[in-house]
Amino acid sequence: MTWTDGGPGLTIVWNKAELNLLGKLDRPIKIQRWLNRIAYDPEYATSSPRLVIRDRKANCFEGALFAAAALRQLGHRPLLVDIRSWNDDDHVIAVLRERGHWGAVAKSNFTVIRFREPVYRSIRELVMSYFDVYFNAIGQKTMRSYSRPLDLTRFDRRGWTTTGEDLGYIGDALDEAPHLRVLTPAMVRALNPADPDLVRAGLLGSKKSGLFKPKR
Repeated sequence: MTWTDGGPGLTIVWNKAELNLLGKLDRPIKIQRWLNRIAYDPEYATSSPRLVIRDRKANCFEGALFAAAALRQLGHRPLLVDIRSWNDDDHVIAVLRERGHWGAVAKSNFTVIRFREPVYRSIRELVMSYFDVYFNAIGQKTMRSYSRPLDLTRFDRRGWTTTGEDLGYIGDALDEAPHLRVLTPAMVRALNPADPDLVRAGLLGSKKSGLFKPKR
């Protein structure tokens, strides 16, 4: 069984089990709930959405790739935004636009930087909704910049949705994309630590082996 998109001659082939799953994920929140249920993978490999479905595990980047593929099934462009950090892992989110407003689906080892309703007027506004809850394991607020959306259709010819190939080249493209700063140096120096109760909530159910070890 196939689903075709992305231009003449491109065919994305999902098998019956994959199509059955994707058919059930008929709303962005259902994609998020499925990502929440699968295991967090602390490894830095970059598996395709097909392998995420097969293995039922994903890291942040793999989760965003899966979400982008699943959102594409719902008619959205497969778009990723990279959120760059200091003293922390970067975070990648799959973004969607509904009724002229932006939202996001994401996999994370932290509970508070996952789903966002499509109510934000711009990508910057969406990204900044994560700011106060974007902290490392010792409560430092770590967001520093973000990329403009990367359209994954540019990688369709490499079969990114179903390949067995590592997708590190997509990570490279995100890393090389221009990033927009969200803070001035003076703002960085004035930042307060996150509330300890919020940090505990963010770490609820986290996989300790997958946590970035920040420098104090």
